[in-house]
Amino acid sequence: MPRPLGELEDAVMTRVWQWNRPVTVREVLEDLQQERSIAYTTVMTVMDNLHQKGWVRREAEGRAYRYTAVSTRAAYSAALMNEAWSTSDNPAAALVAFFGMMSAEQREALRDAVRIVQHDDESAPEPAPANAPANDPGTTPGTAPGTAPGPAAGPPGAAAPRTPAPPGAEEDSAERP
Repeated sequence: MPRPLGELEDAVMTRVWQWNRPVTVREVLEDLQQERSIAYTTVMTVMDNLHQKGWVRREAEGRAYRYTAVSTRAAYSAALMNEAWSTSDNPAAALVAFFGMMSAEQREALRDAVRIVQHDDESAPEPAPANAPANDPGTTPGTAPGTAPGPAAGPPGAAAPRTPAPPGAEEDSAERP
């Protein structure tokens, strides 16, 4: 389960998610300064921390970095909801209480989401038997029989298999101003 983002981490990630493009510390700083007084080094530290936690990847551009989100806000929210739900001693009651807090629009969005998931489940191919040979047409090269290709991990520490996720953070030892 990802630890909930702190206030400043959330403010930074909100911009990275909304802009949906590689961003620099300077761009985020200038936008944040419209709301509060904040130092360049503070934003740089927060963005480095987000990189270390696996929420953003970065690529060097000259003497600076460009940061890109490796997950969506929806995936982050889903991981938080999954963690809260999975820690309940009565998951069904927790869901009923949660649904009871929803607006009519949110319940309709939930119905739509359930329809999508059910459609995905119905259209998914049958898994290959566990003893199927590696070249069996029911398998994908490079995957174990009966498994889907591609990453199934969630945001850092998440257990939700359907949650898209940031991969492990790339190691980067050089600090750039």
